[in-house]
Amino acid sequence: MDKIIARKREQQELEKLYYDGRPEFVVVYGRRRVGKTFLIREYFRDRLSFYHTALSPYDDIEAESALERQLFNFHSSLLKYGGEDFIPPVDWMEAFERLEALLEKNRTGRRMVVFIDELPWLDTQKSGFLPAFEHFWNGWGAGQDDLMLIVCGSATSWIEDKLLNNVGGLYGRMTYQMKLSPMTLSECVEFYADRGLELSLYDQLQYYMIMGGIPYYMSMLSPGKSLAANVDLLFFNKESRLRDEFDRLFNSLFRNPDHYKSVIRLLGRKRIGYTRKEIAESTGIPYGGGLTKIMKSLEANDFVMLYKPFGGSRDDVRYKLTDPFLMFYLNFVDGAKVTTDGYWSQFENTPKLYAWRGFAFENLCFCHMSEIKRALGISGVYSESSVWIQRGEDGRRGAQVDMLIDRADRVIDLCEMKFTEGEYSVDKDEDLALRNRRQVFMGETRTRKAVHLVLITTYGLVRNRWSSVYQNVITAEDLIGQ
Repeated sequence: MDKIIARKREQQELEKLYYDGRPEFVVVYGRRRVGKTFLIREYFRDRLSFYHTALSPYDDIEAESALERQLFNFHSSLLKYGGEDFIPPVDWMEAFERLEALLEKNRTGRRMVVFIDELPWLDTQKSGFLPAFEHFWNGWGAGQDDLMLIVCGSATSWIEDKLLNNVGGLYGRMTYQMKLSPMTLSECVEFYADRGLELSLYDQLQYYMIMGGIPYYMSMLSPGKSLAANVDLLFFNKESRLRDEFDRLFNSLFRNPDHYKSVIRLLGRKRIGYTRKEIAESTGIPYGGGLTKIMKSLEANDFVMLYKPFGGSRDDVRYKLTDPFLMFYLNFVDGAKVTTDGYWSQFENTPKLYAWRGFAFENLCFCHMSEIKRALGISGVYSESSVWIQRGEDGRRGAQVDMLIDRADRVIDLCEMKFTEGEYSVDKDEDLALRNRRQVFMGETRTRKAVHLVLITTYGLVRNRWSSVYQNVITAEDLIGQ
Protein backbone atom coordinates (compact mmCIF):
# COMPACT_ATOMS: atom_id res chain seq x y z
CA MET A 1 0.00 0.00 0.00
CA ASP A 2 1.30 3.47 -0.87
CA LYS A 3 1.83 5.66 2.14
CA ILE A 4 -0.89 8.21 2.89
CA ILE A 5 0.84 11.47 3.79
CA ALA A 6 -0.86 13.69 6.39
CA ARG A 7 -4.71 13.51 6.33
CA LYS A 8 -4.54 12.22 9.93
CA ARG A 9 -7.93 13.60 10.96
CA GLU A 10 -9.60 12.15 7.87
CA GLN A 11 -8.05 8.73 8.49
CA GLN A 12 -9.25 8.74 12.08
CA GLU A 13 -12.80 9.56 10.97
CA LEU A 14 -12.79 6.80 8.33
CA GLU A 15 -11.60 4.24 10.87
CA LYS A 16 -14.27 5.31 13.35
CA LEU A 17 -16.97 4.98 10.69
CA TYR A 18 -15.69 1.56 9.67
CA TYR A 19 -16.13 0.15 13.17
CA ASP A 20 -19.35 1.85 14.24
CA GLY A 21 -21.56 -1.15 13.40
CA ARG A 22 -24.34 0.60 11.50
CA PRO A 23 -25.11 1.43 7.85
CA GLU A 24 -22.92 4.30 6.69
CA PHE A 25 -23.42 6.53 3.66
CA VAL A 26 -20.27 8.65 3.39
CA VAL A 27 -19.82 11.47 0.87
CA VAL A 28 -16.26 12.61 0.10
CA TYR A 29 -15.87 15.65 -2.11
CA GLY A 30 -13.47 18.45 -2.97
CA ARG A 31 -11.41 20.05 -5.70
CA ARG A 32 -10.16 17.82 -8.50
CA ARG A 33 -6.59 16.51 -7.94
CA VAL A 34 -6.84 17.04 -4.17
CA GLY A 35 -6.38 13.33 -3.38
CA LYS A 36 -9.89 12.04 -2.66
CA THR A 37 -9.58 8.83 -4.66
CA PHE A 38 -6.09 8.09 -3.34
CA LEU A 39 -7.18 8.53 0.29
CA ILE A 40 -10.16 6.17 0.08
CA ARG A 41 -8.61 3.60 -2.24
CA GLU A 42 -5.37 3.29 -0.28
CA TYR A 43 -6.95 3.42 3.18
CA PHE A 44 -9.43 0.65 2.38
CA ARG A 45 -7.33 -1.19 -0.21
CA ASP A 46 -7.61 -4.65 1.41
CA ARG A 47 -11.12 -4.07 2.75
CA LEU A 48 -13.00 -3.07 -0.41
CA SER A 49 -15.98 -5.28 -1.27
CA PHE A 50 -16.63 -3.31 -4.47
CA TYR A 51 -14.84 -0.44 -6.18
CA HIS A 52 -15.96 1.39 -9.29
CA THR A 53 -14.82 4.59 -10.95
CA ALA A 54 -16.96 6.29 -13.57
CA LEU A 55 -15.89 7.29 -17.06
CA SER A 56 -15.47 11.00 -17.56
CA PRO A 57 -18.45 12.19 -19.64
CA TYR A 58 -16.31 14.99 -21.07
CA ASP A 59 -13.62 12.81 -22.68
CA ASP A 60 -14.60 11.55 -26.15
CA ILE A 61 -17.99 10.17 -25.10
CA GLU A 62 -20.95 11.00 -27.34
CA ALA A 63 -24.08 11.96 -25.42
CA GLU A 64 -26.10 9.26 -27.19
CA SER A 65 -23.79 6.48 -26.04
CA ALA A 66 -22.83 7.84 -22.60
CA LEU A 67 -25.37 5.75 -20.67
CA GLU A 68 -24.46 2.57 -22.52
CA ARG A 69 -20.73 3.07 -21.92
CA GLN A 70 -21.18 3.91 -18.24
CA LEU A 71 -23.31 0.79 -17.73
CA PHE A 72 -20.77 -1.38 -19.56
CA ASN A 73 -18.00 0.04 -17.38
CA PHE A 74 -20.05 -0.66 -14.24
CA HIS A 75 -20.67 -4.18 -15.51
CA SER A 76 -16.90 -4.69 -15.87
CA SER A 77 -16.41 -3.68 -12.23
CA LEU A 78 -19.08 -6.14 -11.13
CA LEU A 79 -17.28 -8.94 -12.99
CA LYS A 80 -13.99 -8.11 -11.25
CA TYR A 81 -15.62 -8.76 -7.88
CA GLY A 82 -17.37 -11.98 -8.89
CA GLY A 83 -20.45 -10.91 -10.80
CA GLU A 84 -21.97 -13.73 -12.85
CA ASP A 85 -24.07 -11.94 -15.49
CA PHE A 86 -22.37 -11.84 -18.86
CA ILE A 87 -24.67 -9.27 -20.46
CA PRO A 88 -24.34 -5.61 -19.32
CA PRO A 89 -27.37 -4.20 -17.45
CA VAL A 90 -29.89 -2.29 -19.54
CA ASP A 91 -30.42 0.49 -17.01
CA TRP A 92 -29.26 1.68 -13.59
CA MET A 93 -32.06 -0.08 -11.71
CA GLU A 94 -30.77 -3.40 -13.00
CA ALA A 95 -27.15 -2.37 -12.38
CA PHE A 96 -27.78 -1.70 -8.69
CA GLU A 97 -29.87 -4.85 -8.33
CA ARG A 98 -26.82 -6.78 -9.55
CA LEU A 99 -24.62 -4.94 -7.05
CA GLU A 100 -27.01 -5.94 -4.24
CA ALA A 101 -26.91 -9.57 -5.37
CA LEU A 102 -23.10 -9.49 -5.57
CA LEU A 103 -22.72 -8.08 -2.06
CA GLU A 104 -25.22 -10.59 -0.64
CA LYS A 105 -23.35 -13.46 -2.32
CA ASN A 106 -19.92 -12.30 -1.10
CA ARG A 107 -21.01 -11.40 2.45
CA THR A 108 -18.47 -12.77 4.93
CA GLY A 109 -19.56 -11.22 8.23
CA ARG A 110 -17.05 -8.38 8.13
CA ARG A 111 -17.76 -4.81 7.06
CA MET A 112 -18.64 -4.42 3.36
CA VAL A 113 -16.97 -1.29 1.96
CA VAL A 114 -18.42 -0.11 -1.35
CA PHE A 115 -16.56 2.76 -3.03
CA ILE A 116 -18.03 4.49 -6.09
CA ASP A 117 -15.63 7.10 -7.40
CA GLU A 118 -16.67 10.15 -9.48
CA LEU A 119 -20.34 9.45 -8.81
CA PRO A 120 -21.56 12.65 -10.58
CA TRP A 121 -20.18 11.34 -13.89
CA LEU A 122 -22.67 8.46 -13.77
CA ASP A 123 -25.59 10.89 -13.84
CA THR A 124 -25.61 11.43 -17.59
CA GLN A 125 -28.52 13.08 -19.38
CA LYS A 126 -31.80 11.09 -19.17
CA SER A 127 -29.96 8.16 -17.61
CA GLY A 128 -32.30 7.64 -14.65
CA PHE A 129 -29.24 7.23 -12.46
CA LEU A 130 -30.30 9.24 -9.42
CA PRO A 131 -33.69 7.48 -8.82
CA ALA A 132 -31.94 4.11 -9.15
CA PHE A 133 -29.20 5.15 -6.74
CA GLU A 134 -31.81 6.42 -4.26
CA HIS A 135 -33.65 3.09 -4.48
CA PHE A 136 -30.40 1.17 -3.94
CA TRP A 137 -29.70 2.98 -0.68
CA ASN A 138 -33.23 3.47 0.65
CA GLY A 139 -34.57 0.08 -0.43
CA TRP A 140 -31.57 -2.04 0.56
CA GLY A 141 -28.38 -0.32 1.71
CA ALA A 142 -29.88 1.63 4.64
CA GLY A 143 -30.97 -1.68 6.18
CA GLN A 144 -27.55 -3.35 6.08
CA ASP A 145 -25.66 -2.84 9.33
CA ASP A 146 -22.48 -4.20 7.76
CA LEU A 147 -22.49 -1.81 4.76
CA MET A 148 -20.26 1.24 4.41
CA LEU A 149 -21.06 3.06 1.14
CA ILE A 150 -18.53 5.72 0.15
CA VAL A 151 -19.18 7.97 -2.84
CA CYS A 152 -16.73 10.49 -4.15
CA GLY A 153 -16.83 13.32 -6.67
CA SER A 154 -14.93 16.28 -8.05
CA ALA A 155 -18.05 17.89 -9.56
CA THR A 156 -18.60 19.50 -6.20
CA SER A 157 -21.68 21.52 -7.16
CA TRP A 158 -23.41 18.26 -8.21
CA ILE A 159 -22.49 16.68 -4.87
CA GLU A 160 -23.96 19.63 -2.98
CA ASP A 161 -27.13 19.90 -5.08
CA LYS A 162 -27.97 16.22 -5.55
CA LEU A 163 -26.68 14.70 -2.30
CA LEU A 164 -25.92 17.13 0.51
CA ASN A 165 -28.89 19.40 -0.17
CA ASN A 166 -31.20 16.78 -1.67
CA VAL A 167 -34.88 17.41 -0.94
CA GLY A 168 -36.10 14.14 -2.48
CA GLY A 169 -35.43 10.51 -1.74
CA LEU A 170 -31.93 11.12 -0.35
CA TYR A 171 -32.95 13.89 2.02
CA GLY A 172 -31.12 13.41 5.32
CA ARG A 173 -29.73 10.02 4.23
CA MET A 174 -26.02 10.83 4.32
CA THR A 175 -24.46 9.75 7.61
CA TYR A 176 -21.15 11.59 7.13
CA GLN A 177 -19.69 14.12 4.71
CA MET A 178 -16.01 14.86 4.28
CA LYS A 179 -14.77 17.79 2.25
CA LEU A 180 -11.13 17.17 1.40
CA SER A 181 -9.25 20.45 1.21
CA PRO A 182 -5.78 21.14 -0.20
CA MET A 183 -2.95 20.31 2.15
CA THR A 184 -1.81 22.99 4.57
CA LEU A 185 1.80 24.18 4.64
CA SER A 186 2.43 21.89 7.59
CA GLU A 187 1.10 18.88 5.69
CA CYS A 188 3.17 19.88 2.65
CA VAL A 189 6.33 19.83 4.77
CA GLU A 190 5.50 16.23 5.73
CA PHE A 191 4.87 15.42 2.06
CA TYR A 192 8.20 16.94 0.97
CA ALA A 193 10.11 15.05 3.65
CA ASP A 194 8.61 11.75 2.52
CA ARG A 195 9.67 12.52 -1.08
CA GLY A 196 13.21 13.47 -0.08
CA LEU A 197 12.81 17.15 -0.93
CA GLU A 198 15.01 19.44 1.19
CA LEU A 199 13.55 22.95 0.93
CA SER A 200 14.14 26.32 2.55
CA LEU A 201 11.22 28.14 4.15
CA TYR A 202 11.28 30.53 1.22
CA ASP A 203 10.90 27.74 -1.34
CA GLN A 204 8.27 25.93 0.72
CA LEU A 205 6.13 29.07 0.53
CA GLN A 206 6.81 29.51 -3.18
CA TYR A 207 5.83 25.94 -4.00
CA TYR A 208 2.56 26.49 -2.12
CA MET A 209 2.00 29.73 -4.02
CA ILE A 210 2.43 27.75 -7.27
CA MET A 211 0.73 24.43 -6.47
CA GLY A 212 -1.64 25.32 -3.67
CA GLY A 213 -1.11 22.22 -1.55
CA ILE A 214 -2.45 19.86 -4.26
CA PRO A 215 -0.69 16.50 -3.74
CA TYR A 216 -1.09 15.43 -7.38
CA TYR A 217 0.97 18.43 -8.50
CA MET A 218 3.51 18.17 -5.69
CA SER A 219 4.14 14.50 -6.47
CA MET A 220 5.73 15.59 -9.77
CA LEU A 221 8.55 17.56 -8.11
CA SER A 222 12.02 16.11 -8.64
CA PRO A 223 14.33 15.91 -5.59
CA GLY A 224 17.69 17.47 -6.24
CA LYS A 225 16.39 20.05 -8.72
CA SER A 226 16.04 23.74 -7.86
CA LEU A 227 12.65 25.40 -7.72
CA ALA A 228 13.31 27.12 -11.04
CA ALA A 229 14.31 23.83 -12.68
CA ASN A 230 11.21 22.07 -11.37
CA VAL A 231 8.94 24.89 -12.55
CA ASP A 232 10.49 24.77 -16.02
CA LEU A 233 10.19 21.00 -16.10
CA LEU A 234 6.51 20.96 -15.13
CA PHE A 235 5.21 24.02 -16.99
CA PHE A 236 7.53 25.35 -19.68
CA ASN A 237 9.16 22.46 -21.52
CA LYS A 238 7.60 21.04 -24.68
CA GLU A 239 6.19 17.98 -22.94
CA SER A 240 5.58 19.54 -19.51
CA ARG A 241 3.03 17.56 -17.51
CA LEU A 242 1.15 20.60 -16.20
CA ARG A 243 1.32 22.81 -19.27
CA ASP A 244 -2.22 21.86 -20.37
CA GLU A 245 -3.64 21.32 -16.88
CA PHE A 246 -5.86 24.42 -17.00
CA ASP A 247 -7.88 23.05 -19.92
CA ARG A 248 -7.87 19.48 -18.59
CA LEU A 249 -9.12 20.65 -15.22
CA PHE A 250 -12.09 22.61 -16.55
CA ASN A 251 -12.92 20.17 -19.33
CA SER A 252 -13.18 17.34 -16.80
CA LEU A 253 -15.46 19.28 -14.46
CA PHE A 254 -17.91 21.17 -16.65
CA ARG A 255 -19.89 20.24 -19.75
CA ASN A 256 -19.55 23.74 -21.20
CA PRO A 257 -16.22 24.92 -19.76
CA ASP A 258 -15.63 28.08 -21.84
CA HIS A 259 -17.77 30.36 -19.67
CA TYR A 260 -16.12 29.02 -16.53
CA LYS A 261 -12.67 29.71 -18.00
CA SER A 262 -13.63 33.24 -19.01
CA VAL A 263 -14.78 34.02 -15.47
CA ILE A 264 -11.55 32.62 -13.99
CA ARG A 265 -9.43 34.61 -16.44
CA LEU A 266 -11.30 37.78 -15.46
CA LEU A 267 -10.91 37.16 -11.72
CA GLY A 268 -7.18 36.61 -12.22
CA ARG A 269 -6.75 40.25 -13.25
CA LYS A 270 -7.63 41.94 -9.96
CA ARG A 271 -6.60 40.88 -6.47
CA ILE A 272 -9.74 42.26 -4.76
CA GLY A 273 -12.01 40.49 -7.24
CA TYR A 274 -15.19 41.62 -8.98
CA THR A 275 -18.84 42.09 -8.13
CA ARG A 276 -21.42 39.90 -9.78
CA LYS A 277 -22.52 42.82 -11.95
CA GLU A 278 -18.96 43.49 -13.07
CA ILE A 279 -18.48 39.82 -13.97
CA ALA A 280 -21.64 39.81 -16.11
CA GLU A 281 -20.65 43.02 -17.89
CA SER A 282 -17.07 41.94 -18.55
CA THR A 283 -17.77 38.37 -19.72
CA GLY A 284 -21.11 38.85 -21.46
CA ILE A 285 -22.64 36.01 -19.44
CA PRO A 286 -26.29 36.81 -18.60
CA TYR A 287 -26.73 38.12 -15.06
CA GLY A 288 -29.41 35.56 -14.13
CA GLY A 289 -29.39 31.83 -13.55
CA GLY A 290 -26.55 31.00 -15.91
CA LEU A 291 -24.08 33.16 -14.03
CA THR A 292 -25.46 31.95 -10.70
CA LYS A 293 -24.72 28.34 -11.64
CA ILE A 294 -21.21 29.18 -12.82
CA MET A 295 -20.25 31.15 -9.71
CA LYS A 296 -21.77 28.54 -7.40
CA SER A 297 -19.81 25.79 -9.13
CA LEU A 298 -16.52 27.71 -9.03
CA GLU A 299 -17.02 28.50 -5.36
CA ALA A 300 -17.93 24.88 -4.54
CA ASN A 301 -14.67 23.71 -6.15
CA ASP A 302 -12.65 26.16 -4.02
CA PHE A 303 -11.49 28.06 -7.09
CA VAL A 304 -13.03 31.33 -5.91
CA MET A 305 -14.36 32.81 -2.68
CA LEU A 306 -17.28 35.12 -2.03
CA TYR A 307 -16.71 37.92 0.46
CA LYS A 308 -18.07 41.28 1.52
CA PRO A 309 -15.51 44.06 2.14
CA PHE A 310 -15.50 45.26 5.74
CA GLY A 311 -18.27 47.79 6.25
CA GLY A 312 -19.62 47.23 2.73
CA SER A 313 -23.18 46.75 1.56
CA ARG A 314 -24.77 43.86 -0.32
CA ASP A 315 -23.88 45.59 -3.57
CA ASP A 316 -20.20 45.42 -2.62
CA VAL A 317 -20.08 41.60 -2.36
CA ARG A 318 -17.22 40.29 -4.50
CA TYR A 319 -15.82 37.11 -5.94
CA LYS A 320 -12.04 36.71 -5.91
CA LEU A 321 -9.75 34.02 -7.28
CA THR A 322 -8.26 31.92 -4.47
CA ASP A 323 -6.84 28.80 -6.13
CA PRO A 324 -3.02 29.28 -6.11
CA PHE A 325 -2.41 26.97 -9.07
CA LEU A 326 -4.88 28.84 -11.29
CA MET A 327 -3.42 32.15 -10.17
CA PHE A 328 0.09 31.06 -11.15
CA TYR A 329 -1.07 29.50 -14.41
CA LEU A 330 -2.88 32.62 -15.57
CA ASN A 331 0.06 34.87 -14.74
CA PHE A 332 2.82 32.88 -16.40
CA VAL A 333 1.68 29.82 -18.36
CA ASP A 334 -1.52 30.82 -20.13
CA GLY A 335 -0.61 31.75 -23.69
CA ALA A 336 3.15 31.61 -23.06
CA LYS A 337 5.29 30.80 -26.09
CA VAL A 338 8.39 29.07 -24.82
CA THR A 339 11.36 29.16 -27.18
CA THR A 340 14.34 28.75 -24.83
CA ASP A 341 15.43 26.61 -21.90
CA GLY A 342 15.37 28.19 -18.45
CA TYR A 343 12.19 30.11 -19.25
CA TRP A 344 11.16 30.62 -15.61
CA SER A 345 14.52 32.12 -14.61
CA GLN A 346 14.01 35.10 -16.92
CA PHE A 347 11.29 36.43 -14.61
CA GLU A 348 13.64 36.83 -11.65
CA ASN A 349 13.78 40.42 -10.38
CA THR A 350 11.00 41.56 -12.73
CA PRO A 351 7.95 43.64 -11.72
CA LYS A 352 5.68 40.87 -12.98
CA LEU A 353 7.22 38.32 -10.61
CA TYR A 354 7.15 40.71 -7.64
CA ALA A 355 3.49 41.52 -8.30
CA TRP A 356 2.54 37.85 -8.49
CA ARG A 357 4.49 36.97 -5.34
CA GLY A 358 2.72 39.71 -3.42
CA PHE A 359 -0.73 38.60 -4.59
CA ALA A 360 0.05 34.89 -4.12
CA PHE A 361 1.46 35.38 -0.61
CA GLU A 362 -1.65 37.29 0.44
CA ASN A 363 -3.74 34.40 -0.84
CA LEU A 364 -1.56 31.88 1.00
CA CYS A 365 -2.21 33.81 4.21
CA PHE A 366 -5.98 33.71 3.68
CA CYS A 367 -5.65 29.93 3.21
CA HIS A 368 -3.95 29.66 6.62
CA MET A 369 -6.21 31.75 8.79
CA SER A 370 -6.28 29.08 11.51
CA GLU A 371 -2.48 29.20 11.77
CA ILE A 372 -2.52 33.01 11.87
CA LYS A 373 -5.08 33.00 14.68
CA ARG A 374 -3.01 30.46 16.59
CA ALA A 375 0.07 32.65 16.25
CA LEU A 376 -1.94 35.61 17.55
CA GLY A 377 -3.17 33.53 20.49
CA ILE A 378 -6.84 33.86 19.51
CA SER A 379 -7.68 30.36 18.24
CA GLY A 380 -10.77 30.22 20.45
CA VAL A 381 -12.00 33.70 19.58
CA TYR A 382 -14.68 34.09 16.91
CA SER A 383 -13.46 36.26 14.05
CA GLU A 384 -14.19 37.18 10.45
CA SER A 385 -11.50 37.90 7.88
CA SER A 386 -12.07 40.34 5.05
CA VAL A 387 -10.68 43.25 3.05
CA TRP A 388 -11.26 46.96 3.61
CA ILE A 389 -11.47 49.41 0.73
CA GLN A 390 -11.81 53.16 1.24
CA ARG A 391 -14.26 54.82 -1.13
CA GLY A 392 -13.65 58.41 -2.12
CA GLU A 393 -16.40 60.89 -2.97
CA ASP A 394 -15.81 60.30 -6.70
CA GLY A 395 -16.21 56.53 -6.22
CA ARG A 396 -12.51 55.81 -6.67
CA ARG A 397 -10.66 53.55 -4.26
CA GLY A 398 -8.48 55.18 -1.65
CA ALA A 399 -6.63 53.42 1.14
CA GLN A 400 -6.89 49.63 1.25
CA VAL A 401 -6.22 46.86 3.78
CA ASP A 402 -5.65 43.51 2.06
CA MET A 403 -6.40 41.42 5.15
CA LEU A 404 -8.45 42.44 8.13
CA ILE A 405 -9.36 40.20 11.09
CA ASP A 406 -12.44 41.44 12.93
CA ARG A 407 -12.37 39.74 16.34
CA ALA A 408 -15.12 39.16 18.89
CA ASP A 409 -12.76 40.26 21.69
CA ARG A 410 -13.11 43.87 20.48
CA VAL A 411 -9.88 44.00 18.47
CA ILE A 412 -9.37 44.48 14.75
CA ASP A 413 -6.08 43.32 13.23
CA LEU A 414 -4.94 45.16 10.09
CA CYS A 415 -2.50 42.76 8.43
CA GLU A 416 0.39 43.66 6.16
CA MET A 417 1.76 40.71 4.17
CA LYS A 418 5.34 40.89 2.92
CA PHE A 419 7.05 38.03 1.06
CA THR A 420 10.80 38.56 1.38
CA GLU A 421 14.02 36.55 1.14
CA GLY A 422 15.27 37.89 4.47
CA GLU A 423 14.00 39.75 7.51
CA TYR A 424 11.69 42.62 6.67
CA SER A 425 12.75 46.16 7.59
CA VAL A 426 10.47 49.14 8.21
CA ASP A 427 11.76 52.62 7.40
CA LYS A 428 10.55 56.09 8.36
CA ASP A 429 8.27 56.54 5.35
CA GLU A 430 6.55 53.19 5.81
CA ASP A 431 6.10 53.83 9.52
CA LEU A 432 4.28 57.07 8.70
CA ALA A 433 2.19 55.44 5.96
CA LEU A 434 1.09 52.65 8.26
CA ARG A 435 0.10 55.01 11.04
CA ASN A 436 -1.83 57.16 8.58
CA ARG A 437 -3.65 54.14 7.15
CA ARG A 438 -4.63 53.06 10.65
CA GLN A 439 -5.99 56.52 11.40
CA VAL A 440 -7.91 56.66 8.12
CA PHE A 441 -9.43 53.25 8.84
CA MET A 442 -10.52 54.25 12.32
CA GLY A 443 -11.98 57.52 11.07
CA GLU A 444 -13.82 56.01 8.09
CA THR A 445 -15.25 52.99 9.92
CA ARG A 446 -15.80 54.76 13.27
CA THR A 447 -14.91 51.55 15.00
CA ARG A 448 -14.73 51.46 18.77
CA LYS A 449 -12.52 48.42 18.77
CA ALA A 450 -8.79 48.51 19.37
CA VAL A 451 -6.94 48.47 16.03
CA HIS A 452 -3.63 46.59 15.86
CA LEU A 453 -1.13 46.40 13.01
CA VAL A 454 0.15 42.88 12.25
CA LEU A 455 3.03 41.93 9.95
CA ILE A 456 2.98 38.52 8.24
CA THR A 457 6.30 37.83 6.55
CA THR A 458 8.80 35.11 5.71
CA TYR A 459 11.59 35.40 8.26
CA GLY A 460 10.58 38.09 10.73
CA LEU A 461 11.17 41.78 11.37
CA VAL A 462 14.40 43.74 11.72
CA ARG A 463 14.22 45.58 15.04
CA ASN A 464 14.87 49.29 14.59
CA ARG A 465 13.39 52.62 15.70
CA TRP A 466 10.30 52.14 13.47
CA SER A 467 9.57 48.43 13.92
CA SER A 468 7.33 49.02 16.96
CA VAL A 469 4.58 50.17 14.60
CA TYR A 470 3.61 46.48 14.43
CA GLN A 471 1.96 44.99 17.52
CA ASN A 472 2.50 41.42 16.29
CA VAL A 473 4.79 39.69 13.79
CA ILE A 474 3.93 36.31 12.22
CA THR A 475 6.57 34.32 10.28
CA ALA A 476 6.62 31.40 7.87
CA GLU A 477 7.44 29.09 10.77
CA ASP A 478 4.21 30.22 12.44
CA LEU A 479 2.25 29.51 9.24
CA ILE A 480 3.78 26.04 9.04
CA GLY A 481 3.20 25.45 12.74
CA GLN A 482 6.80 24.90 13.72
